Amino acid sequence: MTTAGNAPVPLSVLDVVPVFEDGSATAALHDTVALAPRVEALGYHRYWVAEHHNTPSLATSAPAVLIGRLAAATGTLRVGSGGVLLPNHAPLVVAEQFGTLEALHPGRVDLGLGRAPGTDPVTARALRRSPERGEDDFPRQIAELDGYFAPGDPASGITAVPAADGRPELWMLGSSPASAAAAGALGLPYAFAHQINPHATAFALERYREAFRPSRYLDRPRTLVSVLATVADTDRDARTVASPYLLGKIRMRTVRRFDAFPSARTAAAHAYGSAERAFLDELLEPQLVGSPETVQDKLADLLARTGANEVMALTVVHGQEERLRSFELLARAAAGTPVPVPGADDGSVRL
Repeated sequence: MTTAGNAPVPLSVLDVVPVFEDGSATAALHDTVALAPRVEALGYHRYWVAEHHNTPSLATSAPAVLIGRLAAATGTLRVGSGGVLLPNHAPLVVAEQFGTLEALHPGRVDLGLGRAPGTDPVTARALRRSPERGEDDFPRQIAELDGYFAPGDPASGITAVPAADGRPELWMLGSSPASAAAAGALGLPYAFAHQINPHATAFALERYREAFRPSRYLDRPRTLVSVLATVADTDRDARTVASPYLLGKIRMRTVRRFDAFPSARTAAAHAYGSAERAFLDELLEPQLVGSPETVQDKLADLLARTGANEVMALTVVHGQEERLRSFELLARAAAGTPVPVPGADDGSVRL
């Protein structure tokens, strides 16, 4: 794909398993499982699924279960969480789940960790998220989780079976300079959500590198940037293909509950007001949406500014074939992009 000298910059996928108004959560899950091997055949490196709760438009409430199915449907693709929202879960349970995944699919499992609840306060309580396991307690939760991926402490009387047999690749996720600094201090690989906070990406990754301390996980800083990506033959076509997601973003600003993304037909019939168009222009400008030529330029600029080692595409497209076509064109755009990647930021993961 993209190269800097002889060093490739991998492309990966972040899937939120979108549900559209003419579909269902069940159909969305089957689409995701069908898409993963086709993305693998294009040479993508990872396939991560997010975690959301009480969100009918996103069928990603059980990432560990879905990751197991994705791993079984593919052969070389790394699969993982983007991410497990640790405050929602007992670290022991996460260790058991991902230890089992690693045992069944050794060397292919990523455990991306986030510190937000990923839902509303009422649902967070329904998940039995205890007050002492909030975002401020995140470093202690990571330490507890990590402790299970090693021979157990006899004094504790707890063994996370089979987590002690193998460790998935741990990543910390975030969308702020504070999370970046925390990931660096822990010596973890860091994935930044450019699609959420694009204006902070370069500064956050700089903070991460400044704070980085070598650890048992990693020798040198290692970064990934997730970005909204929709590629079509022309800029206009790309915006049309992305329109169900874009109309969904507009609706999210005005309705309390969002049950499904609009269909392509609904999006095509929508009459956008000037304020809506201005909102979408601002939303899309820093993202990878456009023709292969436009995206090639945007990708080169993004990586030159951030020095990220990897790009992860969030592609929310109504049709399965249109979605796959976007991944194909993104790979083509990336293959022709000369990208300077800092040599100090290519750390190897210690497992």
